[in-house]
Parts: sequence; structure tokens; C-alpha cells
Amino acid sequence: MRLRELKVDWKVVASIVVSTSVLILQCHHEVIDYGPANGLLFWLVIPLLFVIIVYRESPSEYGFRLGDWRAGLLLTAAACAGIAIVMALLARTSSLQSYYGSRSVELGDLIVDSAVELFGWEFIFRGFLLFALYRVCGPYAIVLQAVPFALLHLGKPELETLSCIFGGSAFGYVAWRTRSFLYPFLIHWFLLTITVVFAGGLA
Repeated sequence: MRLRELKVDWKVVASIVVSTSVLILQCHHEVIDYGPANGLLFWLVIPLLFVIIVYRESPSEYGFRLGDWRAGLLLTAAACAGIAIVMALLARTSSLQSYYGSRSVELGDLIVDSAVELFGWEFIFRGFLLFALYRVCGPYAIVLQAVPFALLHLGKPELETLSCIFGGSAFGYVAWRTRSFLYPFLIHWFLLTITVVFAGGLA
């Protein structure tokens, strides 16, 4: 009976449960025989259906819009410039070269595959989860959404995984500032692509 005393926003609770569930399910089920598209199904399509059908809200409330595009483009350009300089050095470390340098992929495939995968990846964290949490947590949501983001990097190089709580929070700030997950997506897309290129992972 004491449960009735808990005053919770059911949509926020649902968003946390859905986010956690689709991240787990994607790891265990290959519905589409193309990894990036399989991720897109779990991380983008399913959460969007919840927003539209269950929540009866507009996807724009969860960052699915251009938002403040002027600030978005400025932040994206600045971030990509900084990333290019930093990764030119870090991508030469043995841990990143051993992980990303062995990919042996064509540049075109890398660009397309990473775009498809990261579009859904960014929506689940910097769209669906961030803007749901912000309703009850305020600015703390920017850091909170970065926690599962960082944990899902376990198995990748240690330096990269450790940096994700900071990088994920920075992505969250950009999404909050622009009210859109599109700009963190562009930055993350550039980051992954340039890392593989600098690490020597192209065929």
C-alpha cells in the first residue's frame, strides 16, 4: 500500500525501463541481418513508437528536431576541430590501434555503417533518455544519461571507456543546449570515423 505514496512520472519510469530493455535486447537478438540496422530498430524505432503511441507525444519533445541549429552547427564544428587534433595523437596509442586498426574497412562502408548505427545510439541516450530524465532530474540528466553510455563501452580500450562519462556528458550538454540529438550524433559520427582513419583501420 505504501507504493501509492510514491509520486512518480510514469513516462520517466517507462523511458528508463525501455532504454535499459532495448539496450539488452539488441545484444541478444539479431532481428535484421545487418548490425547497424538492427541497432537502429532497437534504439530508434522502438523508442519512437513508445513516444508516439504510448506517450502520445511528439518526437520533437525528445530531441527529434533541428532545434537551435545555429548553436548546433557552431558546437559541432568546434567539437570536430578539437576531436581531430586530439585523436591525431591518441589514435596512435597501442590500445586504440590494436582495437580500431584491425578493422580493415572501406571508407565508404565505415561512413555509412557508423552513421546508421550511431543515429539510433545517439537517440536512445541524447534524445529519449536525456529529455525524459530532464523532467524530474533537471541538469543532472546530462550526466545521468552518460552513465549507461559509458558502461556500454566496456570491452573497448580503457582510455576510451574512462573518457565516456565525460564525453557522454558533453554530448548530453550539446543535446540539451540545442534541444536536439542530431548535433551529438554528428560529433560522435565524426569521432568514430576519424578514430578508425587515424588508427589505420581502413582497408
